[in-house]
Amino acid sequence: MYNEENPVRLRRKDDAAAHRRNGLYIVPDTNRANPGRDINSRPDSAPVPNLQAVKERMKATWESGDFGQIARSIENVAEEFMAQRPLKAGSCVLDAACGTGNLAMIAARHGCVVTGIDIASNLIHQARTRADAEGLNIVFEEGDVEALPYADEQFDLVVSMFGVMFAPRPEVTTDELRRVTKVGGQVAMANWTPSGFIGKMFHVFKAHLPPPPTGVPSPMGWGDEATVRSRLQHGFEDVRVTRRIALMRYPFGSAETVEFFRKYYGPTQRAFASLDAAAQAAFRGDLVELQTANNISKEPGTTEVAAEYLEVVATRS
Repeated sequence: MYNEENPVRLRRKDDAAAHRRNGLYIVPDTNRANPGRDINSRPDSAPVPNLQAVKERMKATWESGDFGQIARSIENVAEEFMAQRPLKAGSCVLDAACGTGNLAMIAARHGCVVTGIDIASNLIHQARTRADAEGLNIVFEEGDVEALPYADEQFDLVVSMFGVMFAPRPEVTTDELRRVTKVGGQVAMANWTPSGFIGKMFHVFKAHLPPPPTGVPSPMGWGDEATVRSRLQHGFEDVRVTRRIALMRYPFGSAETVEFFRKYYGPTQRAFASLDAAAQAAFRGDLVELQTANNISKEPGTTEVAAEYLEVVATRS
């Protein structure tokens, strides 16, 4: 919803349009928040060849299927996560890589001034529809978390649940999250851990699919405590990390849960589409085995998985 009464939209950075091409916000070679810093000065900051192609492929992936169906299965996790956040009426909140707006909706219900941004245009459309249905004044817009079109120190709180972790350049993403957060404000993230259920699922993907693009680190780095502390060592203080469990429940068995993700979850759908029939069968078999082995539901014909994630909360210094 675009509303001129919402100060967030009025305070967008004037130069944002110069970086927008084909629906993507492109980060200039020089970091905007700190032009003198060499982005290759960190271990995980290797240049990404064909960056534009990588981002276009990511956009197409997240626009595949219908992530809104998946998002419903973690609404309970979103509620638990946001219950720990300082949601004060009138505070400015950004939901970065917002998907269909699970976190943004909760913040808006608490009276916050909320913005959500995501690379997938169809998810932004769904988020706006959800906000309209509840009469919530939220600014949802398409964009890239590596080039946020907002003013420096604009938000009291920046949140992301299983979203920002998938951006291809974590060092650039970190700089942007820090830049738009007010001094004393918080960045709070929920990121899947390498050792948890989703991390194990990534191993299955890795065994059946070609390697990721050169220079793109694993998103699971955001679920590793040491890596997170390294990325947040500059510009943040009081960095707290806590391992938590997301209970994901589905009203069907393990095999049907795999088919659910195959139909609606963009990365799974695209993965299957890239394989021939025999490879698809092998891939599906391993995914069903993983779901079955991790199903803790006591009710026949249902699936419940305890997926570990790392809650990261850092205060902008």
